Amino acid sequence: MDNIPLLLKLTPYLQEKVWGGHRLKPDHFNPIGESWEISIHPEGNSTFGEKKLSELINKKDLPYLVKIIDTSDNLSVQVHPGDEYAAKYENSKGKTECWAILDAGKNQGIYLGLKEGISKNHFKKALNTGENMSKLLEFYPVKKGDFFYVPAGTPHAIGKDVLLAEVQQSSGITYRVWDWNRVGLDGKPRELHIDKALDVINFKKNEDFKIRRGIFDQFGEVELLIHPEFGLSSFKMKKNEERQLALRYNRVGGLVCLSGELRVQRDEYVVEVREKETLLMPLAPSEIKIMSKEDSEFLWIC
Repeated sequence: MDNIPLLLKLTPYLQEKVWGGHRLKPDHFNPIGESWEISIHPEGNSTFGEKKLSELINKKDLPYLVKIIDTSDNLSVQVHPGDEYAAKYENSKGKTECWAILDAGKNQGIYLGLKEGISKNHFKKALNTGENMSKLLEFYPVKKGDFFYVPAGTPHAIGKDVLLAEVQQSSGITYRVWDWNRVGLDGKPRELHIDKALDVINFKKNEDFKIRRGIFDQFGEVELLIHPEFGLSSFKMKKNEERQLALRYNRVGGLVCLSGELRVQRDEYVVEVREKETLLMPLAPSEIKIMSKEDSEFLWIC
């Protein structure tokens, strides 16, 4: 990590998905479902110049992953394991995540958590009889400014016509339960992981999804989540407003500009970021000064 800039404007890693849309890269022929804005995961590194981010930053300093997800169709009904199960069976971390909604079509939403009274036996029977598994999950209509926490063990599916930012543990472990009876980009049904999914789904209690609405309705900071491996806040700044932010918890920091334009300064480094651009801030004791050149919104991850 020696001799790298204190501000890194990153190029994301793009993933084509059968359910992806065209908001992330409108001129791309195939649908882009995910833009990995900050990632050192082996399945997809964001880059700084010619270098992969994993060549510059280590796992200890960057235990999280940040994506922008765009859907033109529903994602599979799926679940992620917790740390203990993932370590034992996948040699990986588990995957807890959270979502900040950036845009959504009218009456569109997300499926999150089991409906009241759905037992493991009920769930297995529905799978065996070919039911629409999304009907067993709670549905939440969404719009820009909504926030949801998705702890490991929670079955979920992002609905169609939704654009969101996802902050998660740096893990790629996903167990698909049901995929709307469709085929993948290769024309074949995508793999399901029924047994492992049933192992990790939390059937015992209702989770607190820490739902927030209207996080960009007013100027200022909204602290959204503190997890052992990442924290997330949203900011809305007025034109010419200035702020000073600091890295916390001995982790690198990330800034995803959602609208407007920001001038970010750290010692002698000055970088301007606009909508859809992302900065990474390596560990260092120096202050981070942010000035909004126009009314702006951004996510701060640390």
